Amino acid sequence: MSVSPEGPLTGGSILRRSLQRQKARMIISSLFFCVHQFCETMVPVAIGLIVGRAIDTGDGTAMIVSLVGLAALFVVLSYAYRFGARIIVVAIEREAHLMRVEVAGRVLHPRGVRTDLVSGELLSVSTSDAEKTSWILDVVARTVAATTAVVVCAVALLVIDIPLGLAVLVGTPVIMYLLQRAAPLLTRAATEQQSTVARVSGMATDLVSGVRPLRGIGAEDAAAARFFASSRTALTATMKMAKANSVYLGFSTTVSALLSVGIAGAAGLFALQGRISVGELITVVGLSQFIIEPLTTMSRLPGVAAVVRGSADRLALVLGADHVLAEGGSQVPTATDITVKGITYRSLDGLDLTAAPGELLGVVSLRAQDGEALAAVLSGQIGSDDYLGSVTIGGVAIDELGLAEVRRTVLVEPHNTDLFAGTLRTNIAARGGSEDFDRILAASAATDVVEMHENGLDHAVTDRGASLSGGQRQRVALARALSVSAPVLVLHDPTTAVDAVTEHAIAAGIRELRHGVEDGQTTVLITTSPALLAVTHRVLVVDGGRVVAEGSHHDLAVDDERYKETVLR
Repeated sequence: MSVSPEGPLTGGSILRRSLQRQKARMIISSLFFCVHQFCETMVPVAIGLIVGRAIDTGDGTAMIVSLVGLAALFVVLSYAYRFGARIIVVAIEREAHLMRVEVAGRVLHPRGVRTDLVSGELLSVSTSDAEKTSWILDVVARTVAATTAVVVCAVALLVIDIPLGLAVLVGTPVIMYLLQRAAPLLTRAATEQQSTVARVSGMATDLVSGVRPLRGIGAEDAAAARFFASSRTALTATMKMAKANSVYLGFSTTVSALLSVGIAGAAGLFALQGRISVGELITVVGLSQFIIEPLTTMSRLPGVAAVVRGSADRLALVLGADHVLAEGGSQVPTATDITVKGITYRSLDGLDLTAAPGELLGVVSLRAQDGEALAAVLSGQIGSDDYLGSVTIGGVAIDELGLAEVRRTVLVEPHNTDLFAGTLRTNIAARGGSEDFDRILAASAATDVVEMHENGLDHAVTDRGASLSGGQRQRVALARALSVSAPVLVLHDPTTAVDAVTEHAIAAGIRELRHGVEDGQTTVLITTSPALLAVTHRVLVVDGGRVVAEGSHHDLAVDDERYKETVLR
């Protein structure tokens, strides 16, 4: 958790900040709600006065004045509620928007965010939890309004008969105290339920995005069974939360009703004894019925507050998390050579390798996890505290480069890439690359992808490139990487979904585009493709997290049996 001058970011501090940001709207809305509740409380008082001063006396003028006053009372309470509701809804929506943007900014920050939450859980935090956290504004406004109603009701009853007013003044705090004792239990249950549901949502997102690979290895049944088990766990947590809420609401409603019945019964007895008039009796009965509403509202608010606090705590996990990457320094590399020394990360075990400026280096990982770990380290997305060893670009340690400089100098195109909703043109130029589309399309063998569609580069692409085949997506992603013309480019298995003829064309295109006329650009191909390896200047073989062989593709294909088994299979 990051630490601010006020201390670690917590759910409570997030809620306080929300209240502070929307303070003006919340105060104005609360005032309108208080006026509404005051007028609501005055309705039974007004009816009692009409009975006592107009109906009992038969005074027509008093009746007309009373009816006009009652109508005005309803007009005021109606508009007060309408304006209060509008203002608080605006405040809630604005605050939810601010928190969604804040979470999205934190998750998408170039320095990354250190959290154990998967992508689906982060999506849940930025949507559902952000919205529920903003409900704190409504909780506060309604609490103030309900308190106003109870106080006004108690004062009215005190005026009529002191014991009746004291019953409300004493009974309400006792009820609230008993209900508040259960609030921590509800908070824990709500937090557990929201976390469990978010995990299931994250798993569902991962399963949907990986359905093709799962089908390819025949793991659909195992994945479905795992999701079913997690879903049952989420259902159990949800049912537990629902049961706790039901018991809580049942108890609170019963206690509130008993208080109301007690007040009405006592008023009836007092009327029989002559302590209060008929008009006052009607007022007390009306108030005893009305008070159920604010008491019910106050009894439900702790349950809502528990959900709000649970969501705020989950927001704090993201907003208060440390960045993965340090801010970096301000040095600028003067060359494009790469030196990886003693890297220990995941499956890598003291890996050493170098790539000279202008070199087209091939890396063959006999174990797939070694290639994935190497690509991750070279990407600059891994914090220096998460691995041992050093990575330098042009003789400058990668953590001494400014973040923007790292992004400008090194581009790592992972094996699994995503396209965006838009067109072929916007996807290829998504990173602000070159407008020389002809050379880029030829080098990535994406020319036919453009030519087979009537609109060419303006052909529409759906989200994640679902409207394209696997090979087409791979070539468009490669074109996007090549368009940037990065000084150092790392490609991880860029041609696994294309045929052999296309693969040879891509190999020649990469060699010509990046290592033809211009000199100085460095390219690292992490692949087992013989077509790509054949155009490299040098090939390193990695096994067990270390370089175990080095040479040209031709020499290794002749002399190294494991190389032949992996590359020439």
